[in-house]
Amino acid sequence: MVSRSLRSKALSQTIHPPGTTRDRPKISFRWIAFILALSFTASACQIVNSAPLTQSRVVTIGTLYAGSGAFESSSLPELEGLKFWIHEVNKRGGVYVRAYGGLATVNLVALDDKSSPSLARLLYRELITRYHVNLLVSDFGSVLTQPAIAMAQQHQMVLFDQSGTGSGFFLANDPFLVLCDLPTSQVWPLPLGKFLLRQMVKRVAIIYASNPFDSAQDQTVSTVLTKAGLPPVANISVPTSTTNYARYLRQIEPLKPKAVIEFGYFNNDVAFLNQIYHTPLDEALRFTAFPGQLLSDFIGRVPPQALAGTFTYNFPPSLRYRTTNSGLDTQRFDEIFMAWSKHPPNFLDVAGYNTGLIIQASLQHATDDTQLGIRAALNSISGHLNTLEGTFEIDSSGAQLGESLPIAKILYRHRTENFMSLKTVYP
Repeated sequence: MVSRSLRSKALSQTIHPPGTTRDRPKISFRWIAFILALSFTASACQIVNSAPLTQSRVVTIGTLYAGSGAFESSSLPELEGLKFWIHEVNKRGGVYVRAYGGLATVNLVALDDKSSPSLARLLYRELITRYHVNLLVSDFGSVLTQPAIAMAQQHQMVLFDQSGTGSGFFLANDPFLVLCDLPTSQVWPLPLGKFLLRQMVKRVAIIYASNPFDSAQDQTVSTVLTKAGLPPVANISVPTSTTNYARYLRQIEPLKPKAVIEFGYFNNDVAFLNQIYHTPLDEALRFTAFPGQLLSDFIGRVPPQALAGTFTYNFPPSLRYRTTNSGLDTQRFDEIFMAWSKHPPNFLDVAGYNTGLIIQASLQHATDDTQLGIRAALNSISGHLNTLEGTFEIDSSGAQLGESLPIAKILYRHRTENFMSLKTVYP
């Protein structure tokens, strides 16, 4: 269906809805009268008129994806996972909506933000004001989620935040933001800090990209180490667009660190691992975040010898939870997703699917069709919903408290066709 590394840049064709207006988006299932064709096309921004389906019960989800640019490799699989969930529920007749006691077909409006936060801001508004979507789902990561937050607040819509984990996003007075698939980024590296102390690593250098996601991770690790009397020997902020780390590696090399940690996105990690491999710092313990999410996409972009021994976070489907009460377990997900997509899943495929499961649970439990009714339902299932990502648990601000991430090491088995895998090492 799509290639493993690039997926497809040409995604869903969108349908122009009839000229209806609303004061505020609601889950108005009884009269939604437009449908998204999930066929692939050359541009996700082409509009096609559709005859009203006045007797249909339809839930329309709006989201963005990065069809090109820095976030393409992470955004496309997340979208694909969401589309897989839609395929799974629709083949069974739709999603159950408690507000009217019946099934609704799920449709999707997906627009291409091209990895641009400024374009994303415009397109999130389009989803709400032009397409009148019932549910709003953010694009991948903090950079492309941030523009959606103010828009969701302004229009009083719940934002299903897939992976925008910047801790500053979550405010006690905002009832419209819910983090679905990962804990906040300041929580991610707590196990990493404890692991470094357990390994008695006394000289740690940190390079981090200057965005909410990576800055929060840096702050957490720096705080853990400093409280233990071992502040980082280097703490360097770089632009998120950085792909040349040579000058920063030269800067920290004389400090003789025993561990070098790089917090960035996929493209940052690829560049960092390629470049540190050719320096004396390669002998230090090294950590990056994204190999655990997209290991197969690193293979071929980073030499096996540079990947082997790298530490990272462990994610599903490599990380497997035994108990689920919603959706497919990891083994079944692997099998069914593989048959549907023709390639094995990575974590971001899982994340998109998990977002769907959380949407599904909210519709099953919401007693009315308002956005605040949806949020109340999410509060009620918090701590009780167990999926292939672990326990969905949010606090009053919508920040994710469950779905913790252990530390893993990348193993390289040269004799078995260059097979690479993740092994949890802490906790």
